[in-house]
Amino acid sequence: MSSRLHGKKALITGSTSNIGRATALAFAAEGAHVIVSGRDRSRGAAVVTHIRRAGGQADFIPADLDGSIRASHALAAAATERLGGHIDILVNNAGIFPSSTTLTTDEHAFDRVYAVNVKAAFFLTQAIAPDMIGRGNGVVINLGSWAARLSLPVGALYASTKGAIETLTRAWSSEFGSQGIRVNAISPGVIVTPAEDTDTDPVGVLMHGTPAGRTGHPDAIAAAAVYLASDDAAFVHGTVIDVDGGRTGVAVIKDVA
Repeated sequence: MSSRLHGKKALITGSTSNIGRATALAFAAEGAHVIVSGRDRSRGAAVVTHIRRAGGQADFIPADLDGSIRASHALAAAATERLGGHIDILVNNAGIFPSSTTLTTDEHAFDRVYAVNVKAAFFLTQAIAPDMIGRGNGVVINLGSWAARLSLPVGALYASTKGAIETLTRAWSSEFGSQGIRVNAISPGVIVTPAEDTDTDPVGVLMHGTPAGRTGHPDAIAAAAVYLASDDAAFVHGTVIDVDGGRTGVAVIKDVA
């Protein structure tokens, strides 16, 4: 085990699978005590068991972040208590992706996606920031998306929520930076787990012609999160780090047909 986050206490939402799970494992391997959070108790328990068997510290707190102040503040309170009184690092990772188009999205779906992807992160940050301000130290890491800046014919609703999160990243950095809180975001590219077959999965084609030429692994996002959470990023404020294989920063000129 390394020690870049030794003694730090972290809450990672949506950390029972995929990017959140990889981030929880990476934080714990770097010495942090991690609160794994999500709706699936069995998957959450499995992540905690994995971390503990490797010698790390982790606990699971179930949470259904529905966008209400009640749900976000309850998770903040439970995590703070379990971690012994304070949270050093908050990772706002929980989110949902509806594949609907603008013409097929109803009001219920619209409200739910904004509730989970934006409101939950907003009110969780609202609940945790005061203690960070009081201690003059803290880190907030948000998860954006390449889809917020490089548009597709589906997923307009999702893209707009991630645009909101990236804007909140800059706004919170301005609001909280002088009080000791660093706020940054990661914008993942097309990320899949090894179990997924990208040769047949249509998302794989989205990376054709990029510098990486392939989809990414959740560990790549976790590595960026460790950097932003550590003192190595002490001078990094209000930025969105693209970890996308060059998808948004480089013109795709290869024929993907």
